Amino acid sequence: MKFVEPKVFLVGETRIIEDQLQDYLEHVGAPEWTSDAPSDAERLTEMLGRLCYRSFKPGLNPNVTRTREGNGPYLGHILEVGHGSVLEHAMLNFVFADVSRVFTHELVRHRAGTAISQESLRFVRLDSLSTYVPMHIKESEAGMEIMTRTVEHLEQVQKELAEAYKIDDEKKFDVKKKLTSAFRRLAPIGVATTIGWSCNMRSLRHVLEMRTDPGAEEEIRFVFAKVYELVKDRYPNLMGDYESTDVEGIPWLQTKNRKV
Repeated sequence: MKFVEPKVFLVGETRIIEDQLQDYLEHVGAPEWTSDAPSDAERLTEMLGRLCYRSFKPGLNPNVTRTREGNGPYLGHILEVGHGSVLEHAMLNFVFADVSRVFTHELVRHRAGTAISQESLRFVRLDSLSTYVPMHIKESEAGMEIMTRTVEHLEQVQKELAEAYKIDDEKKFDVKKKLTSAFRRLAPIGVATTIGWSCNMRSLRHVLEMRTDPGAEEEIRFVFAKVYELVKDRYPNLMGDYESTDVEGIPWLQTKNRKV
């Protein structure tokens, strides 16, 4: 048994296919268009925003006599006016490790613009238990004693079940899967697990605002504070409008451009 803290890994992101983008720009009549975007995600968002109005340069659309130059000013305007649909094109891929089922039950409520792959405890046997300790328990000696004792007992239950059913001697994986599924019913909802979570930029902004709020559950606040630390400098023109306020040691992220 051990106590763990959630870990966040950004394992993938949208990449532009350069020759196809150039072919499109030639098709639309703006082969010379370039962007100073610091990432492909931000360049893609700008390009698709300009596509909507054919605003790659003045005169390309007869109604457009001037264009906003620079990725930062352009995306800043997108955020300001709430043209959030163009933020849905760029995707990020995260792995959240050592998070609890408490966390994953909260996370999967955010379905729009996301994809989810979760570690299966029908297949992965719980031969040991790990869990995140909330601050209110961590700050209490009595609370820590109760939590430690309980998790250690439930870990022992998993070992006793494995021994009682001789699962290590079982040759058929289908039987092992059924037993593993049965054993997990006696594991705590706080048991540490791993989940893959992919989202578009619009969804990410929504979840950052919702789940770093002081009223949100502690662990999910902790995780999305870590997410923000990974994305704020990598995508400054899409994530640079947030202000961070410390609440009980966890950042609360707020922006004037809410619900983009």
